[in-house]
Amino acid sequence: MKRRVSNHIESWASLMPFRIANYEWDDYPTVVCEIEQDGVIGWGEALGVYYLDETEKTMLKQLEAVAANLAAGASRKDLLELLPAGGARNAADAALWDLEAQLDGTSVWQMAGVEADPIQTVFTIGLEPEPEQMAAGAAAANDVSLLKIKLNNDRPVERIAAIRQARPDVRLVVDVNQGWHFDELQRFAPELHALGVEFIEQPLPRGGDDELEGYESPLPLCADESCLTLDDLEQASSRYQIINIKLDKTGGLTHALELAQAIKEIDLRIMVGCMCGSSLAMAPHHVVAQLADYADIDGPLLMKNDRFGGLVYDGDMVTVPETRFWGR
Repeated sequence: MKRRVSNHIESWASLMPFRIANYEWDDYPTVVCEIEQDGVIGWGEALGVYYLDETEKTMLKQLEAVAANLAAGASRKDLLELLPAGGARNAADAALWDLEAQLDGTSVWQMAGVEADPIQTVFTIGLEPEPEQMAAGAAAANDVSLLKIKLNNDRPVERIAAIRQARPDVRLVVDVNQGWHFDELQRFAPELHALGVEFIEQPLPRGGDDELEGYESPLPLCADESCLTLDDLEQASSRYQIINIKLDKTGGLTHALELAQAIKEIDLRIMVGCMCGSSLAMAPHHVVAQLADYADIDGPLLMKNDRFGGLVYDGDMVTVPETRFWGR
C-alpha cells in the first residue's frame, strides 16, 4: 500500500463577528488532511477545540507527526492510538473514511449503517450587546424554524423574551457556553422554560458542574464542554439529559459513532454540534446526525463562503449533494 499524505491550513471568513459567552470569531482557521491512494483522494477538515487551546498550527504539527504512519497504511483504528482526541485526529479520521468509501465504491453513510436523509439544523444567533439586536437577527432568519441562541449572564431572559416576541413561531434552544453559576441557572431556568425554550446547553463550566447532581431542572440540560469523549459520559449522564457530540471533541467520526451508541444505550438524547467550518467539516457530522435528536451543523451559514459542491442548505434543512463531494 502506497499513499501520499498532504496537510495544510485554510482560513474561512465569518459572515459577521460571531460571539459566545467567552469567545469571538472573525474567521475560522482550519486544517485539512488529504490522503491519496490508487489515484483516489480522501479529505477531512477540522477547526479544533478552542477551549483546549487547539489552533490550526498545533493541529498541523500533530498531523505532520503522523503523516508517515498514514502514508504507510495506518487505519482509523490505528489513528485512535497515534493521536489524542481533538481536531487533528478528526481531520485525518475524516480523510480515511472518505478514502475507504471511494475505494470500496460505497458511501460513508452506508459504512456507518445509516441513511443519508436530509437533516434539520438549528440556526445559531450569536451573542450581541443588546437583546434587540439578537431579536432582529432572529426575525431575519425567517426561513428557519429552530434557533439556537447564545447567552451569557447579561440579561439572558430579556434576550429570549425579545426573540420570542420577534419570532413567536420558532422553536428555541439556548447555549450558555459555561457562562453561568449554579445560582444563575436556578434563577433563569424557570423563566426560560416559561418562554418555551426546549433545553439549556452547558450552563456551568466543565469541571464546575457537580452541583447539577440531583438538581431537578425545569427543562433538560445538554452537556457540551462537559462531555468530550466516552471517558466523560458516565459522569455527564448523572448531570445532563442530552449530550452534544462534536467531532473535533471526539477526534473524529469513528469515536463519535461509538459515543452515540453508548448514549443511546443509557437512554439519553443526542445533539450533534460543530465548531463551525465548511461543508467538508459538516459532512461527517451529517452522518452522526442521522442518530441524533437535534443537529447544529449550520457552520457554512455563518461564513461568507462555502466549498463548491458542498452540502445543500435550504432553510434549515441540510441535504447531501447528488454529485461527488465527501463520503460518497
